[in-house]
Amino acid sequence: MASLRSITACLVGFLIVSSILVESRVAPFTAKSIEGTKWAVLVAGSKGYENYRHQADICHAYQVLKRGGLSDENIIVMMYDDIAHNVDNPTPGVIINKPNGTNVYTGVPKDYTGEQVTAENLLAVILGDKGAVKGGSGKVVNSGPNDSIFIYYADHGSPGSLEMPSGDELYAPELISTLKKKHASGTYKSMVIYVEACEAGSMFDGLLPKGLNIYVTTASNPEESSWATYFDDYYETYLGDLYSVSWLENADEDNLQAETLEQQYKVVKLRTFDENVGSHVMQYGDVSISVETVSTYIGVNQNNLKFIPTDNQLDRQPRSTPVLQRDADILYLMEKFRRAPEGSDKRIEARKKLNEALTHRTHVDASVKAIAEHLFGLEKAAEILNAASVTGKPIVDDWDCLKSSVATYKAHCGHLSNYGMKYMRVFANMCNAGVREAQLTAAVSQACS
Repeated sequence: MASLRSITACLVGFLIVSSILVESRVAPFTAKSIEGTKWAVLVAGSKGYENYRHQADICHAYQVLKRGGLSDENIIVMMYDDIAHNVDNPTPGVIINKPNGTNVYTGVPKDYTGEQVTAENLLAVILGDKGAVKGGSGKVVNSGPNDSIFIYYADHGSPGSLEMPSGDELYAPELISTLKKKHASGTYKSMVIYVEACEAGSMFDGLLPKGLNIYVTTASNPEESSWATYFDDYYETYLGDLYSVSWLENADEDNLQAETLEQQYKVVKLRTFDENVGSHVMQYGDVSISVETVSTYIGVNQNNLKFIPTDNQLDRQPRSTPVLQRDADILYLMEKFRRAPEGSDKRIEARKKLNEALTHRTHVDASVKAIAEHLFGLEKAAEILNAASVTGKPIVDDWDCLKSSVATYKAHCGHLSNYGMKYMRVFANMCNAGVREAQLTAAVSQACS
């Protein structure tokens, strides 16, 4: 009998030890550890009430992420924060992203605002380099190998660069280099990037290699403008951007646990381009990631779990006439002038700002044309002014030449502005044609003397 009890005790002990061993082996593969943490970086690259829509897009994205279950400690928001309490905002403390929309400004973290919203801080945030950020909350993407990262940028762009409200623009090689470093650090599982900007495709086309586990969609291809939408009579400005409201409203309404990134891409692509209106939404990087669900990166609104995505959603269309991003500021100023009372100080000020904006456009157009003609002659200049980049290749061979060319223009002719940044491609064409810095300086000096 004692022998039987001894055998039983040994058997029980063996089963307990076996159970512990099995649990210890299974523990690393729990759902939490496999999925990791969801991180997000939201960036509005502009300032000024005329650019209301960019911060509205970003604030809306924050609400989507919060409803999706992401924690504030894992969401980094970068925006100038000069819209909610702007003197032109008829509803102080409120930002909406569509006519009669809800307040998307509620609860938005102020991680990096004002002069802290720079390209340098953005790159440091992505890398998780807390020591490199200047000012702000100090929050960075402190991700691990099983984590997912979602990056969303909304603002003006140009061939090869994205605007920032403070400091210099963000050039494509700087962004790509940072993404490569992040991948080499082994601190994420996969990443999704959405970019709302003119010529947004030029930031990745021929530059972003496959194998980094990064999937990108852009509002536009490397050659075209993106579009603003939802002009509101009460707010007297555009409330959103076409590509942005397309994916954001899709996320508001759909079951993102059932919808794949590819399905959302198709929805947004169709809504963002209709015949001759709108831009061509593009995909770059590791497109194979698009088979994953959208919720993998931005979570899911539990109230939408019963919604089943169908092809019918592809028929959704914007509710207002979109306009080119680079024309939105002029149209905004024209509306301010038109609505101001006759003879009022407000109307005089509106006319002044409109005339300044139009004069600046004329100056930029004329000066860039004069520079090209000085360097290449009349016939060749037309080719330089209009040549497009080759699909699948970067817009310029020598990025340092492009940067110095733009800096030289700014030093002699003044700022390019959101409108003038479209001429980045012309400067790239000059660099590709072998124009040297001394030649450019002489041409710029003559054009803007």
